[in-house]
Amino acid sequence: MAASENQPKPQCVEAPDALRGLVQGLHHVAIAVRSLAEAQEFYGGVLGLDLGEPEYVADQGVNVVVAHAGGTRIEFVEPADGESPVARFLDKRGPGLHHLAWKVDSIAEALHQLSTRNVRLIDAAPRLGSHNTTIAFVHPSATGGVLMELVQDPD
Repeated sequence: MAASENQPKPQCVEAPDALRGLVQGLHHVAIAVRSLAEAQEFYGGVLGLDLGEPEYVADQGVNVVVAHAGGTRIEFVEPADGESPVARFLDKRGPGLHHLAWKVDSIAEALHQLSTRNVRLIDAAPRLGSHNTTIAFVHPSATGGVLMELVQDPD
């Protein structure tokens, strides 16, 4: 039996009701960390995950490293300065799960649909995310307490 036959099949993660019909699936899970170097040491060195190179995302004031674990993408997010939303998150809650990101075909259409459904948004307009994606955040009060990001991959 080939090694890939022993791998568990990725499970489909359904979107919350407010996002149903707008998303294609889970894009990534983001973990807020105080130190990318420490995250890389553990997740790459100890667990052996395939890690990408750090990327600075100026609009959000963060440094991001992407790890791939099977079919799952995990983003480690480190504040680049003390004023970023991630820095405030870490000060308030400490390191850990920051958000779930959902893949969408069109950020503009998803934002329009959510707005017409009176879903509370953090971003009323799309903005640039890591790896040339287009993103927007949905407020946790609309999603059962979990910060959610909508992601449109580049063409």
